[in-house]
Amino acid sequence: MNSLYVGDLHQNVTEADLNKMFREAGPISSVRVCRDRVTHRSLGYAYVNFYQPDDAERALLMFSNDMLEGRYLRIMRSDPDRTLRKSGVGNIFIRNLDKKSITNKNLYETFSAFGDIYSSKVVCDENGHSKGYGYIQYKTQEAADRAIEKLNGMLMDNEKVFIERFKSRKEREEVLGAKAREFNNVFVKNLGRDTNDETLMELFGKYGPTVSVKVMKDDNGKSSGFGFVCFERPEDAQRAVNEMSGKELNGRLIYVGRAQKKAERQTLLKLKFGQKKPDPKAKYRGINLFVKNLDDAFDDHRLRKAFSEFGTIISAKVMTESGRSKGFGFVSLSSPEEATKAVTEMNGRIVGTKPLYVALAQSKEQRQQYLADRYKQRMVSVMAVPNPIINSYQPPIPQVNPNKTFYFNVYIPQAQSDAAVYYFSNQLAQLSSSPGMMPVQRITTQALGHRPHHPARADAATAMSKPQYNCHESGSWLLMVS
Repeated sequence: MNSLYVGDLHQNVTEADLNKMFREAGPISSVRVCRDRVTHRSLGYAYVNFYQPDDAERALLMFSNDMLEGRYLRIMRSDPDRTLRKSGVGNIFIRNLDKKSITNKNLYETFSAFGDIYSSKVVCDENGHSKGYGYIQYKTQEAADRAIEKLNGMLMDNEKVFIERFKSRKEREEVLGAKAREFNNVFVKNLGRDTNDETLMELFGKYGPTVSVKVMKDDNGKSSGFGFVCFERPEDAQRAVNEMSGKELNGRLIYVGRAQKKAERQTLLKLKFGQKKPDPKAKYRGINLFVKNLDDAFDDHRLRKAFSEFGTIISAKVMTESGRSKGFGFVSLSSPEEATKAVTEMNGRIVGTKPLYVALAQSKEQRQQYLADRYKQRMVSVMAVPNPIINSYQPPIPQVNPNKTFYFNVYIPQAQSDAAVYYFSNQLAQLSSSPGMMPVQRITTQALGHRPHHPARADAATAMSKPQYNCHESGSWLLMVS
């Protein structure tokens, strides 16, 4: 297989960056970073195609643990058939990995001894640090079973690792059932400043035996307003939460709930507030248009009227400064279909005295990213040319062939009364035979060093600067000096 999938890419990674990196493994056929159709922002993955399968295998081993723009790359063979990847066959889960020493490359090299690996990954946080667990997917279930049998409970860099068949969240909940939701540790908050461990023990001791009771304190030894109670039995903890949450204590309504880890709490808060506060710009994506090159006489009413034929106009605004139009504005329609139709028909249409430019509106960040990507691609294309011509109007340097005949345009300083006359080649014969005209000589490259001498002009020629010659290989005219 010649193609590799490269995932977990940073937004700033381009085709040029990947090409520069992967060409060390062998000749590359093509590189493509997948982008959003509208914003042209990277979707975080790409495909690298090699000419030879051996080069693709070499790249898989060379770069599986490499970082690009501060992120570890996830590299795997690209398979157009997604059934294996989504079936879960051969997928195993490895936990308790050493966070400092075990990387994607170490994981791949260790587990590749048991079969052909489809993909491997050590899960990392936003800063690129390992979370201590990872995944391996083999092409066959037999290879995954061998890896579990041989390596489960073994030491990897002085850490005992545990390996099991990967289970989805739904499968784990089905297996554990209600036990997965059981807890012993209770979190209590909104406590008074004078609350201590004994007070908390008196409140919750009646629900059952406890392992520990602790009120968290600040630097001055005062209550921080929250604490923890750990029960011996989950049913006692659940009963304490049901009965004590919302009760009043010293004029305060206390909160009692299951104690959560920081990561779990942050995930729930993101889901909660993310649903309550959606992106305010999201509802305008695909329906907001940017219009520029407007006449100075354009105002909001005229802009709305120009686009009203395409659907319901939510808003139309011409941007102004000191009461004068800045030449651009925005139009928001009611649906993406209406906006697409308006872009198709209005872009380039002359309204007033100018052709309009109409496109989907982009945020400042999207526009800056798009321009940066275009600049990078342009620089890549320029650098790919061996000898780029910076000025496209530079005349080519003539290559003189001694076996070819050329015409030369002779530039000789003349008095203002003299005139330089150009004649076409089909007129030369007539000029040569005309009475009183100087014979026209066809100059060749062999005769270049033996120019004809005219004694009558010797004095004038002495005062003149040295003649210069411009060669015209396919020229059909000759300069005559009278």
